[in-house]
Amino acid sequence: MRAALLAAWLGVSSWCAAQGGGQGAEYQVKAAFLYKFAGYVEWPEEAGGAVDAPFTIAVLGSEPLAVELQQVVSGRTLADRSVTVRRLRFGDSLAGVHVLFLGQAETPPPDQLRQWTRHRPVLVVSESEGALHAGSMINFVIVERRVRFEIALDTAEANGLRLSSRLLAVAQKVTAAGAP
Repeated sequence: MRAALLAAWLGVSSWCAAQGGGQGAEYQVKAAFLYKFAGYVEWPEEAGGAVDAPFTIAVLGSEPLAVELQQVVSGRTLADRSVTVRRLRFGDSLAGVHVLFLGQAETPPPDQLRQWTRHRPVLVVSESEGALHAGSMINFVIVERRVRFEIALDTAEANGLRLSSRLLAVAQKVTAAGAP
């Protein structure tokens, strides 16, 4: 049932992006995905932090997406926690961050990204070609004018994250990070 709902939501969201045209609609869809992805990820216990700590989605290099995301999460919760959006610069502390979005203009070099996120239970989401090979776990792609995503399962698992089979089932592609 939940997988069917995700698939239906995926279709409506990506259709809206295609029909709405422009980057504004694309940012809206990506922001909604960022929020929804969190419900399909199991973090290790140590990732939760204090009981009253918010669930944090950080954005690097995409102010328009950060603005859309703030609207999407306003008044919502994840795992009984309030949701907050944090803007980051490369190298800032990832303490308390659950999801990290890397805008296309700010994706760090692969070795630096891997070092920054290595062994941290942070879901790294990007929007750049080849980002899965650089250490991202989920990468947005545009397929036939629709927002879709691909997943590097082994990278997520190496950082202690378990992705739901429901999320994997609706991905455009699931690979090992080093695989083409």
